Amino acid sequence: MEKLFKLKEHGTNVKTEIVAGITTFLAMAYILAVNPGMLGSTGMNNQGVFLATALSAAIATLIMAFLANYPIALASGMGLNAYFAYTVCLSPEMEGVAEPWKVALTAILVEGIIFIILSAFKFRETLVNCIPENLKFGITTGIGLFITFIGLQNAGIAALDTSTKVALGDLGSPQVALALIGIAIIGIMLYFNIKGAILWGILITWVLGIIAELGGWYVPDAETGIYSVIPQINSISDFLPNFSALGDVAFKFEFGWAAENIIAFATIVFAFLFVDLFDTIGTLIGVAAKGNMLDKDGKLPRVGKALMSDAIGTVAGACLGTSTVTSYVESSAGVAEGGRTGLTSLTTAVLFILAIFFWPIFGAIPTFATAPALIVVGMFMMSSVLKVKFEGDMADVLGAFVAIIMMPFTYSIANGIMFGVLTWMILKIVRGKIKEIHPVMWIVFVLFVLRVITLVV
Repeated sequence: MEKLFKLKEHGTNVKTEIVAGITTFLAMAYILAVNPGMLGSTGMNNQGVFLATALSAAIATLIMAFLANYPIALASGMGLNAYFAYTVCLSPEMEGVAEPWKVALTAILVEGIIFIILSAFKFRETLVNCIPENLKFGITTGIGLFITFIGLQNAGIAALDTSTKVALGDLGSPQVALALIGIAIIGIMLYFNIKGAILWGILITWVLGIIAELGGWYVPDAETGIYSVIPQINSISDFLPNFSALGDVAFKFEFGWAAENIIAFATIVFAFLFVDLFDTIGTLIGVAAKGNMLDKDGKLPRVGKALMSDAIGTVAGACLGTSTVTSYVESSAGVAEGGRTGLTSLTTAVLFILAIFFWPIFGAIPTFATAPALIVVGMFMMSSVLKVKFEGDMADVLGAFVAIIMMPFTYSIANGIMFGVLTWMILKIVRGKIKEIHPVMWIVFVLFVLRVITLVV
């Protein structure tokens, strides 16, 4: 272990690293309950998505451990899975497409390959630096608001209304009541700094749902989409991984549609790449800063290897059948416990592998129990609004604001990015500040203009 991870050099030991790895897993294991439900809504096999989520997280985190030697874990990213399920698969272009999730997986594969190339040739600095900072924070805020809205809908807290389009749901229904309790539980646990607060919140809310079902308050009715929350376990064999389910989602690509709809496909790929790139870099820098792993110039050593780990993880995730795999900010929980090397990541990866034997448990967790997790994660992402400047250059201000509002109100992360960038570019051009526009932004601008034309015509 010493030779592999240089524990003494980083001022740590095996015990500390293992405890840190367990802490990181507990902090991010909620994705194993959330992701199958979100991607399953597109028609994907829930159990297959669960296996793909666990295995891709393990693979990517192992690569991070041995290639970059950082205590950073990876898994299917929140926000990116929402874009997958609620933007790409529900877009107008997908009308008539039998299985739109295959197009989304294809886009993730292409995005991952591009990310690998950018990481190998160190082009990521150019992409990062050419995007206005205010716009970056606006996009992160918008994604947080979008995820929160999805959580409110999944819980039934936000309901459809024919007059106002959206209204408060039925507070007397068990789903809404339990989801609200779940939010409170997670909030209380976060207040007391309890490790794995989001995961524990999901599990406790689920247990309350089981009690509600046994007591007759929560009544399953498959015809109306209300299913039993009690795990159906008939024998020990039910805990064995069903890899045939993984076969239903792995390597399911749709290159034909991509070739026939190049502009629309390119826009999807760019949105995945954009969010993944900045989310990854922000997470890496944030976690490294928390663990005092930045050098004297504030830079992250071996950042290229860390980015390459993320990129390879994305490709692995697409091949296995899940949304974009990215670095998790929850890794900071393990760093706070003293994790400083890849041994922390190795521990987390092993736990993700062990998790594949618990599908009967994760598969029974209802949406009203996972919805609070979406809402709380959305809250964390929305904290970026504190960094958004609402004064100064109107291109920066309005660009960020448009990105924020367009995501939840048009139900599309891609629309938020697209209109945010277009607004920023147009105002810069009108004000004669063309010299402030990076050449890469012109390429993005042309791509989005073509995208708008395809939507209009």
